[in-house]
Amino acid sequence: MEKELAYEQRTRQAGEGEGRHELDRDAETGLGVVDIQRIEKVYWKLDFRIIPAFWTLYFLCSAIRSNVGLAQTMNLAQGHDLASELNIKPKEISLGLALFYVCYVIFDLPSNLVMTRLSPRVWMSRIVIAVGIIGSCMAAMKAAWSFYLLRLLLGIVIAGMWPGMAYYLTLFYPPSRTGKRIGQYFTAAQVSAAVVSLVSAGFQKMDGLQGLVGFQWMFLLYGLVTICLGIGLLWWLPDRPLPPGETPERTGLDKWIPQSRPALTGEDALIHYEDLTRVYRRPRWTVKDLWHVVTDWRVWPLFVMYFGVVGVGIGVQNYATVIIRGTNPNLTSIQLSLLAAPIWIMDLIAILLVTPFSDRFHRHRALFFSVPVCIQIVGLLMTTYAGSIANPWPRYGGLLLIGFGLGPTVPITMTWTNEIFQPRHGEVGVAAASALVSGLGNLGSILTTYALFAGWPTDARQGRKQYRNSTLVMVGILCLSILSAATMTVLLRHFGNGPNAKQISSGSSTSEGEVGMVDGAARRELQERGFGRLWWSRR
Repeated sequence: MEKELAYEQRTRQAGEGEGRHELDRDAETGLGVVDIQRIEKVYWKLDFRIIPAFWTLYFLCSAIRSNVGLAQTMNLAQGHDLASELNIKPKEISLGLALFYVCYVIFDLPSNLVMTRLSPRVWMSRIVIAVGIIGSCMAAMKAAWSFYLLRLLLGIVIAGMWPGMAYYLTLFYPPSRTGKRIGQYFTAAQVSAAVVSLVSAGFQKMDGLQGLVGFQWMFLLYGLVTICLGIGLLWWLPDRPLPPGETPERTGLDKWIPQSRPALTGEDALIHYEDLTRVYRRPRWTVKDLWHVVTDWRVWPLFVMYFGVVGVGIGVQNYATVIIRGTNPNLTSIQLSLLAAPIWIMDLIAILLVTPFSDRFHRHRALFFSVPVCIQIVGLLMTTYAGSIANPWPRYGGLLLIGFGLGPTVPITMTWTNEIFQPRHGEVGVAAASALVSGLGNLGSILTTYALFAGWPTDARQGRKQYRNSTLVMVGILCLSILSAATMTVLLRHFGNGPNAKQISSGSSTSEGEVGMVDGAARRELQERGFGRLWWSRR
């Protein structure tokens, strides 16, 4: 009863005009009500526990997912590239790449919903172990059917990983603080693309060792390392936070699974509970709650935004070396691998530059999304029209611009999804919406891997116009992404989605007709942080 009275009193205070503004100022400056520096130390401890684990698993899983792109040009002169070894054509490789995303689209939502019911730590570990097993098996591919089968299985087992990571973060952080953190571990994909491109040159030197060609060694070793990591995550990642004083119940199979230490203890756990109370209230969601999320119009502009940027990103990731070779056919396979790496270094730089500012100015997500997309469009046009036969390097410069523009767009889209759906629908909102945006958005990946580039026979013909139509199609879907971001901004201003919006689902923190959950983080999210204490604040 005392807790309920205290909660009602905080709610009234939060809604009392000038009093609320004074409270917000206190929260931001660390005076009186909230010691913001102490709170930030708690989130820094969570960063140390969660972000390195996520970075490592995403690095390895991204490598396994995208290694097929490199395998197409590895040891090409010796006839030991992927197409020659499996006796398949470029169109069949495109089909295998697309099959992965078909399964990813289908299983993304179910996987994320399972994570909300089970231990997120155990489910994430299961994903990583399964990805490692499938990745290792790809070293044994001998024909088209085995390539298709393993790509299908890889899409099934990896589904839910990316949106699951975004959902996992909202169990520990306010949504407006997740953009920088998603960007931090998303850099693993860029570092992976760069490092894997560089390391593939070494794997090509192993060609023929123990009867395996270069790309087979690549698949085998990455897969084995990933399996070891997945097992280690059972001890490394913390499980969902529990209110201070509660202990997890270990029943059934849980008794046989290693238990990780809590993310926070003592005073740190209490501070986190007071600052992010909403995540500790977990009513079990129902099919009706899920339906409310699926039918929320806010999902669909986010889906179109993601469709464009992830389609271009995956297309460039899978076909970077193929595109570079089209600009200069005289390059060797090792040179192609080395030239692909700087694209993802540019991507990484953009993530580190842009995502922290997108959190500090979290009410302007559309702007931080649209400007990098415009840079991608310029890069695609340069890749299509710049340079000459004698000097093709301006086209390569276009690829570097594409890499820079790609970097922040995916983390910003996922963060905006968290910000919109947690206040409206609670935990199931974040889990379902992030999976829908990620899963359906990867239809763009199917488009770019199957219908474009090598999948478009007339567009793949050698010559100066090679891949021109494919890049122009990607420019078109990027324009749709910008239009969707602008549409979302306008509609949110008219229909609203503020932190005090009514939550319409019984699976949310509150039910319809109640005032939304007001915790310490929710009060601070009413204002942007801007440039305040930029370099020394861990906010």
